[in-house]
Amino acid sequence: MPETIDPINVDDEMKSAYLDYAMSVIIGRALPDIRDGLKPVHRRVLFAMHETGNVFNKPYKKSARIVGDVIGKYHPHGDQAVYDTIVRLAQEFSQRNPLVDGQGNFGSIDGDSAAAMRYTEIRMQEITGELLRDLDKETVQFVPNYDESTKEPSVLPASFPQLLVNGSSGIAVGMATNIPPHNLAEIVDAAIHIIDEPECSIDDLLQIVKGPDFPTRGIIQGRNGIISAYKTGRGIIRVRGRAELETMEKGDRERIVINEIPFQVNKARLVEKIAELVRDKKLEGISDLRD
Repeated sequence: MPETIDPINVDDEMKSAYLDYAMSVIIGRALPDIRDGLKPVHRRVLFAMHETGNVFNKPYKKSARIVGDVIGKYHPHGDQAVYDTIVRLAQEFSQRNPLVDGQGNFGSIDGDSAAAMRYTEIRMQEITGELLRDLDKETVQFVPNYDESTKEPSVLPASFPQLLVNGSSGIAVGMATNIPPHNLAEIVDAAIHIIDEPECSIDDLLQIVKGPDFPTRGIIQGRNGIISAYKTGRGIIRVRGRAELETMEKGDRERIVINEIPFQVNKARLVEKIAELVRDKKLEGISDLRD
């Protein structure tokens, strides 16, 4: 029997294929789900920890054990990518409220790498349990894993607004997001206010949530960027470090002590950049630089 070949329009097929690819990237890995604020790899890590009883009041488990469970059951990708996810969830300078409690070397704000997964140990933070609370009470839909050998949640119950509390960033096909972290108490108060006053305005909420709350602190310059971001979804928030002057022991000189730096700034590179400016004589009056 002769094979039938159906003619297709190349433009239509390209549009359809591109849309399928874009949606696969968006849903499958690049952008967080607004309901629990997690990307699939984050959700699978936390679910694997939940399934193994790796909770805040139980002993730590080797990171390699959790990585193995994640890639074996839920996320068939490279083990290093999964471990990098765990490391970031444990870093106090990356997460406003870390979801993983790490024991060992999990990197530094200087850009130092974490120790190998066979050396570090992890368990959930206490707050992480609030993302998984009532998971066994049919609160969310479970879907088959990649090989249909078991099931995983399509989203976590999330009893607090994780997306706003810890923020998220991601680049997908044709779109991107960059949501800063916020103060947990302020976000919860704002959520309660919305429940009590469904018709409240963004200006009302701005009285409760003053702006982002970065784990490395720093000073936000101006409110216009914050207001624009909250009202339109787009805005530039400029953050600078916090410094103070101290009189040195001899009493005839002063030093500038930087106590806080902007979020996601590598401290070692910052020091290198200052040294370059001094060397090129673009920054004068500095006799010594120490980290």
